[in-house]
Amino acid sequence: MNKDGQVRHSKQVNIIFSLLLIMLIFVYTSTIIILKGFDLTILWISSLFIACMIAVGVAWVWSLRRQITAFTESMNELVDSAVNGRKLKSHYEETSLSLMEHKLMRYIDISRSNEQNIIIEKNKIKGLISDISHQTKTPLSNIMVYSQLLAEKPGLDEENRHFINSIQAQSQKLDWLIASLIKLSRLETGMISLEIALHPVIQMITKSVAQVFSQAESKRIDISITCNTLISACYDLKWTSEALFNVLENAVKYTQQGGNIHLSAERNEMFTRIDISDTGIGIEPEELKHIFKRFYRGNNVGEIDGIGIGLFLAREIVTAQGGHIKVDSVLGKGTVFSIYLSNI
Repeated sequence: MNKDGQVRHSKQVNIIFSLLLIMLIFVYTSTIIILKGFDLTILWISSLFIACMIAVGVAWVWSLRRQITAFTESMNELVDSAVNGRKLKSHYEETSLSLMEHKLMRYIDISRSNEQNIIIEKNKIKGLISDISHQTKTPLSNIMVYSQLLAEKPGLDEENRHFINSIQAQSQKLDWLIASLIKLSRLETGMISLEIALHPVIQMITKSVAQVFSQAESKRIDISITCNTLISACYDLKWTSEALFNVLENAVKYTQQGGNIHLSAERNEMFTRIDISDTGIGIEPEELKHIFKRFYRGNNVGEIDGIGIGLFLAREIVTAQGGHIKVDSVLGKGTVFSIYLSNI
């Protein structure tokens, strides 16, 4: 409670106590006069009694105000110490107020201890992620290089060439999976700091489309963009482009030969919305609430390669920036993903 609040509280206590005393004096005097009649001696005795009651009441109110003021100041000091990370001071007094103070101090100490443990665990996870990233990169790169060398070796029969192509495809898939998991782990543990700033939305869209263009071209999928170059939003260019790429890659993957993908951007008062619509296979209504889960894949995509982490990573990146992502789909007709980025 601040100083103004303490003053208001004290005034309220004084007013209530004064009104009670006035009512008590009125009732007591009226009763004496009615029962005894008007007598000067009785009136003096009554006045003395009332004066003693007033003195006791004033002393009680003053003592209560002092205790409340001391308690609120102590609580303010404890909260300020907790916020600023200073050492908490303890006052060893056997009162109800001091008992509450000690409980609050214990709660703050436990919270600080838990916070330190979380920091320690987070640092351990950071080290583990770095070790995994370093230890897996070299052997996986070697596998990809050796398979490439084998593929270039002359005189291979069809069966061996098929095996080598399978090794290359699975190695690339494993490389992508490890890279995605490491990105996700770094994002969740706070190892990645998002540099959110005001950027043109078209910059992110063109960057993401460029990454899937060759894949879309191979399936004769037409990608179109409707976006005013003046539309801007607050986002991290690198990681939001990664999120949009994951959504686009899914759109290309689940859209049939000769299909269409359209990207559009619209700026509202609070958010800028980016819609990614496709003419793909669509998503069953009961699965819409699950598609952003880690490693989740729909029932109708079993024959299409995928792991089920791209949309999860996209949602984590967008929500970490104060935005959100939603999906609307009609089975057999297509899907629309909407990414909302903050304008502030």
